[in-house]
Amino acid sequence: MFGISPIGWVHTLGSLPAIPVAAYMFARYGRIVPRSMPGAVYFASMLIGASTVFLVAHQPVSVGIGAVTILLLLTGYGIGWASAAGRTARYVETVCLSVSAFLLMVPTVSEILRRVPDGHPLVTDLKSPLLLGAQGALAVILVVGLTAQIVHLARRGQ
Repeated sequence: MFGISPIGWVHTLGSLPAIPVAAYMFARYGRIVPRSMPGAVYFASMLIGASTVFLVAHQPVSVGIGAVTILLLLTGYGIGWASAAGRTARYVETVCLSVSAFLLMVPTVSEILRRVPDGHPLVTDLKSPLLLGAQGALAVILVVGLTAQIVHLARRGQ
């Protein structure tokens, strides 16, 4: 179904919970909150998805996205434990985890558009205007969202 291998299903279903959990935290807290139950689910789900991408990737860029995502996750979740980071920790945490969510959504949107509906996907070419527009919209959401998050953190810090 959808041309996905068994390990591909582990990758897809393992990372899938990160999407609604991230959406919930963005809506409720304005950012991904690592030291919370949804934050723990997000971390585990993202780690499954990012680590299994090495087994299912067909393009070198996918391996790069997986490696960067793991680095962002570890930095975002680990910076809070570094007492030397001080106020900067919250900014680093927010930026790293928001970018990790972006790196989840770019291939997710691409794969959905390239596989659905089964047998007759909406997009067959990586240069498709629909795919490029969707990826562009994600980039705009990232820039606007990060700006809003940083402004909110700065105001809250005063």
